[in-house]
Amino acid sequence: MNGVLAVILAGGKGARLEPLTRDRAKPAVPFGGAYRIVDFALSNGLNSGIRQILVLTQYKAMSLDRHITVGWQQLLCRELGEFVDVVPPQQRIDENWYQGTADAVYQNIYTLEKERPEHIVVLAGDHIYKMNYGHLVDFHREKGADLTVAGLRADVARAAGQFGVMEVDTESRIVGFEEKPEHPKPIPDDEQHCLASMGIYVFSARFLFEQLCRDATREDSQHDFGRNVIPALIDSCRVYAFPFLDENRKKEAYWRDVGTLDAYYESNMDLVSVDPQLNMYDSRWPIRTYQPNYPPPKFVFGEQGKEVRRGEALDSIVCTGSIVSGGHVERSILGFNTRINSYAWVEGSILFEGVDIGRRARVRRTIIDKGVRIPPKMEVGFDHDLDRQRGFVVTERGVTVIAKAAGIEHFRDPELPV
Repeated sequence: MNGVLAVILAGGKGARLEPLTRDRAKPAVPFGGAYRIVDFALSNGLNSGIRQILVLTQYKAMSLDRHITVGWQQLLCRELGEFVDVVPPQQRIDENWYQGTADAVYQNIYTLEKERPEHIVVLAGDHIYKMNYGHLVDFHREKGADLTVAGLRADVARAAGQFGVMEVDTESRIVGFEEKPEHPKPIPDDEQHCLASMGIYVFSARFLFEQLCRDATREDSQHDFGRNVIPALIDSCRVYAFPFLDENRKKEAYWRDVGTLDAYYESNMDLVSVDPQLNMYDSRWPIRTYQPNYPPPKFVFGEQGKEVRRGEALDSIVCTGSIVSGGHVERSILGFNTRINSYAWVEGSILFEGVDIGRRARVRRTIIDKGVRIPPKMEVGFDHDLDRQRGFVVTERGVTVIAKAAGIEHFRDPELPV
């Protein structure tokens, strides 16, 4: 992978994930308790042998910057030309924010040229998957391609309005590309599936620079790879599709865009199942992250019988620093340094770092952001109308979401015994 530079686009607002993205960028949102979403793209790059990575940020990037600084930069040696660098908007070209994915790369073209790469891999920082980019780059070289797009076989109904859709010939050359069509064109002889773009591209570096400069001069362009750059290249350049080769080693390929609260919740809940679709325990393709220096998780009180205190977690993920003190946890994910107090009950929920569940509180199908304290005796996730009155978000599929600094301490009734 010498001569290969990876560029991770991590600057989107992630509006559909609010309130989880109210104070952080979407790639910085926790996933699976111990990880951040961006860790998957970074781990794929490192496992693929890529040692030069730029992360382009924009909105609410402080926590993302801190996570990469403390957890990732130490893994590479700058003296050997290796790096993971966070690049905020520098406005070298003009004073505008990034107008689209292509514009984000274009505004950093000086930084890219300075590294003199042969090929540039452009990645999204907000998807969950395992992939060896080395196979993608090898395919690109073998085809003598100008651009190669990674493609995923997807249901037509699922892809409609969600993904870019490609048409390819028998040699995998792209002959048609539509960005998020309402009626995707299916794969020949398979009316149920289409070839969806994964938002993963390999460009020959000089070719990319030329196309970005050309696109920047077009006043009618949205300066986006999927909407503008790729469709303009198909007829005149060597543009190929590469079929996704999954390193997850399961029966079906795993790739998730956790762009909505319900999709995010379901992808996390998959991890606590007996045989999850996403294998996080495969040492051959590890997902790395920053692990804070907390003590091991602890479960206290083991009384027997009915209506007794017993600290337990069933079918759950419990991160370091957490204490389950006489409470019951089932099919849930407890982030770092969480506390479940006596007689509390947590089911089907995702708790971020530092969440405290009060005595006899009950929480069901709820995502609770960092540092929130649920008062004693409070119930969340049982009465959606009441949850909305409290200012919580309730999704279409009935998942309650509590933002950071929600100010819910006043919901506690001081007359209730705890």
